[in-house]
Amino acid sequence: MPKVLLYSRQPLAKRPLQDWLDSTADTVVLVTTHKAVAGSEDVLAEHFPEHRLVDDYYAWSTELVAEEAARTYGVGLVASTSEDDVLRAARLRDRLGVPGQDTAGATAYRDKVVMKRLLRNAGLRVPSFAAVDGPLDLLGFLDTEDGPVVVKPRTGAGAEGVSILRGPADLDAFLARQSTSEVPFLPGQWMAEGFVHGDFFHVDGIMRGGRVLHCWPSQYNSGVAEHLQGQTQLSSVLLGADDDRTPLLRGLAHEVVAALPPAAQPLAFHLEAWLGADGSPVVCEIASRAGGALIAEAYERSFGVHLAKEGLRAQCGSALTLTDQPAGPESLTGWVLFPPGHGRFAPPAEPCPVPGVDLTVRLEPGTECTGLEYATHSAADALVTADTPQEVRKRLALLTEWWHLHTNWD
Repeated sequence: MPKVLLYSRQPLAKRPLQDWLDSTADTVVLVTTHKAVAGSEDVLAEHFPEHRLVDDYYAWSTELVAEEAARTYGVGLVASTSEDDVLRAARLRDRLGVPGQDTAGATAYRDKVVMKRLLRNAGLRVPSFAAVDGPLDLLGFLDTEDGPVVVKPRTGAGAEGVSILRGPADLDAFLARQSTSEVPFLPGQWMAEGFVHGDFFHVDGIMRGGRVLHCWPSQYNSGVAEHLQGQTQLSSVLLGADDDRTPLLRGLAHEVVAALPPAAQPLAFHLEAWLGADGSPVVCEIASRAGGALIAEAYERSFGVHLAKEGLRAQCGSALTLTDQPAGPESLTGWVLFPPGHGRFAPPAEPCPVPGVDLTVRLEPGTECTGLEYATHSAADALVTADTPQEVRKRLALLTEWWHLHTNWD
C-alpha cells in the first residue's frame, strides 16, 4: 500500500482515524493541529509517528509543510477529511504527480460558479446566477431578478456567509458586513443566485470515474441557510424505495456526477437540490466529500456504510465495502440537530420516551450559550429509525416536542 499524506483538522478523540484505516503507523503522514491531538498524544505516537503539527491550519504555510513532508516520506497518495482541504489536497496531488482528484476536478466541486456553469452547459437546471466581483455586479443581478436573491461565498460550506436579500435593508446589512466578514469582499470570492422555491433534498453516496456507484436521497425539513438564520432545528429523513422522488433524485445525482470532471479514485459526494411545484429538480450544489451533520451516520444505519469513513479509506487506497446500488434501505432513518439557545443550558432530566430515538446531548449542563454559531452546531442531536418515512417523521415530531418542553435556557 502506498504511503499517504492525510490532511485532517478533526480531533482524534472524535474521529478515530486509527480505527478507520487499514494501517497507519508505517503508511500515513498526518498533517494536523496541536488542538486536534490534545489528549490523544498516545494515539499520535503509536499510529502517526510520521506527522506534522501546525498552529494555523488554514495558513498558506501549512501547504508548504505538507509538501515538505510528502517529499520527505515519498508519499504516493494525498487524502483529506473535510471540504476545506479538498482544493489544497488536489493541488498537492498535481505537484507530486500522484493519482486522485486533481485541481480542475476539485475546483468544479468547490467553486459554485464553475460548478453551475458546467451543469448548465450539460443541460441541467440550476438557479439563475452570476459571479459577484464587486458591488455593481450584485446591483446588476438584483435588477434582473423579480424575487429574493441569495449571496454566498463561491467556495463556502454549511451555508456559512450566506445572505438572503429580500429588500434594500438586507442589501445594506450584507454590505455592512464587509469589515467583519471571514470571506473577503474581493473578486473571485462571491456569487449571487436567484431564490428557488421548493422542497429541499440531499443525495449522498459514493462515486468513481464520473459514475455513481450507490446513493440515496433524503428530504430536509428546511434550507440550511434558513436553519442558521432562524436558529431552528435542522433535520432530514431518507425517502422510501417506493417514493416517486427517489428514482428522480438518484437519476439527478447520476447526471450531475457525469457532468463534472471525474476522479479515478472513489470519493464520497453530497448533492443538494430542490423539487419545485412542477416536480422538476433544480441543482443547488454538490461536494466531493461526505455530508455533514448526521448524514453519514444515517446512511450507515440504512445501508451499512459510513460515507465519511468509506470516502477516506478509498482515498487512502483501501477497497470499498459497497460497490453496487442497494434496492432500498435496511431501515428508514432520519436525524435532527437541536441548536443551542441563549443562556445556561439545562437538558431534560429524564431519558427520551420516544421509541427508535438515539439521542446524544453534546453540551454539559450549565454551559452558557449564545445561540447557533454554524450549521452543525448543536446542543443535542439524534438518529431516529422506523419502518416507514412517515413513522420517522412522526417520531421526529414527538422528539422535538419533548425536547422543547423539557429543555431550559435560563
